[in-house]
Amino acid sequence: MYGALYRRDGFWPNLRMVKSTGTYTGELNCQLTHGPSGKVIETDAPVDNHGRGQAFSPTDLTTASFASCMVTTMAIAARTKLGMDIPGVRWEVSKEMSTDLPRRIVRIATEIWLPFSRSIDPAGVLEKAALNCPVHHSLNPYIDHPVVFHWAD
Repeated sequence: MYGALYRRDGFWPNLRMVKSTGTYTGELNCQLTHGPSGKVIETDAPVDNHGRGQAFSPTDLTTASFASCMVTTMAIAARTKLGMDIPGVRWEVSKEMSTDLPRRIVRIATEIWLPFSRSIDPAGVLEKAALNCPVHHSLNPYIDHPVVFHWAD
């Protein structure tokens, strides 16, 4: 499925690349820097994997990115297809890790609350956009990733 997309030379026409950098700072912590903005975030290993759990773990960032990507993609669709903004949309995401090796994410459960009536989007543009976000398409197909949408009505 993905073989046709792979390029050995690493060159992809029309590819948009964003770089980030990172430094391991010790005590199972990393500092990540977003190239274009210079914004910094830190990660910490989770308590169940020898860490202190004092910041997002790398797998926490994966799940948070998934939910954020869905809502951002919904906001783009709302703006471009429905002519509106969707402030107040919120989400909750939970992650389940494997109990066997290799350690990996096996389930990402997401709930999204939309503070308006479904009648603003009778064609389902927002839900379709969410389910077609780039992170959604990048997840390993073996990861269970249910998404539930809660509308105000």
